Amino acid sequence: MPNHTFHPGNQLMRTVGKLKATAVAGALAGAALVGVGVGTAVADSPSPSPSASTSDVAPTEAGTAFRTAVAVRQGRQATASASSGDYLYWMFPADAGQRPTVTAKVTLPEAASRHGASTWRIDVYDGLRRRQPCMYGMQSVSAAQDAAAVELSCTLRPTVAWADTWSTDPLPGTYYIRLTAVSLPETDRGLPFKAEVEPTVLDTGGAHAVDGKLSTPLGAKSAVEPDGGWASGWWSDRWLWTGAGGLLAALAGIAGYNLTRGRGRPSRVPRGA
Repeated sequence: MPNHTFHPGNQLMRTVGKLKATAVAGALAGAALVGVGVGTAVADSPSPSPSASTSDVAPTEAGTAFRTAVAVRQGRQATASASSGDYLYWMFPADAGQRPTVTAKVTLPEAASRHGASTWRIDVYDGLRRRQPCMYGMQSVSAAQDAAAVELSCTLRPTVAWADTWSTDPLPGTYYIRLTAVSLPETDRGLPFKAEVEPTVLDTGGAHAVDGKLSTPLGAKSAVEPDGGWASGWWSDRWLWTGAGGLLAALAGIAGYNLTRGRGRPSRVPRGA
């Protein structure tokens, strides 16, 4: 016959075992819920925005109009592959006191596939889409049928912080580069070519500083900012010349005062005279 004798120790061990099993099950269920919660949080969390450093990468394409112009930073080279006859557009920032220069190189299609000479040109426009004249540089270059490449350049006038509304002076803001072939044989349209464009700026200091200032750079929202932000060149050597001039004027006034005072003072009469 089975033994039904009650043993308190056995009952205690069974109770402890049940409690352990319950605790383990609860822990596993809690971990599962935590895992689900974490997974949901990760899934619901927005994906990180692209790093700001992505704008530092040199672009490898170009726009086909002002509205689709590709931004490129000062001192960076942009490249693009296109077909002869296309218009290529880039944009870059220029701040007050900077003199922009744009250089471009066009690697032409193979000479065997071309049927004559071609002429290439770069134009630079400001934020109001006004074409800015070049101070110097080869803005338009003709290439012979057997030429491998052409190089162009355009240096603008120094950018000023403010100008009258009727003036065409270059103002701070976005500048657009347009590159295209203005003349080529009709049978050569559509041939592939490669373009390299690089905008650079030179700080001119206080030589071209003016008293006024634009409230907002022209088209500043559509392009990358200059290094240090807009109006970063508020300090110029004009401040140094102004301070030095004031100091020299003060010294001259003191010297003149002492000289005049010395001449107007009566001479002393020696004692016993």
